[in-house]
Amino acid sequence: MAAFKLKIVTPDGTMYDGEARSLTVRTVEGDVCILPKHINYLTALGMGEAKVVDVDGNARKAACIGGMLSVSGDRVELVPTTFEWADKIDADRAERARAEAEEKLSHREKLSDHELAIAEAKLKRALVRSGVARRI
Repeated sequence: MAAFKLKIVTPDGTMYDGEARSLTVRTVEGDVCILPKHINYLTALGMGEAKVVDVDGNARKAACIGGMLSVSGDRVELVPTTFEWADKIDADRAERARAEAEEKLSHREKLSDHELAIAEAKLKRALVRSGVARRI
């Protein structure tokens, strides 16, 4: 089956560098699936689940938050701000972060616009991480 070169690089280092059959990620416009021979493409990433299918058909999922996706020829580069493979996510920690964000948001009338935006972003991040960790 056809494949493309996929490289996933975060501020913490290289998370994947090899051949892949497909990459599915959440962009700011919605989900996109990259397959071999995809048209050249550049977009900003949103917050959501990423799925990489390697050349052997093995699928791995991850929490993928922020950054950029670039497709150029047969090379795909994913440069997320945060990328955590599902089997590496501390589900208990993600659940605690969700609870803390929800508690903070329960007092939203006391929060500035900036504090509210941060609390909402933390909640969304925690929900993504928890969801991905539960669907290993």
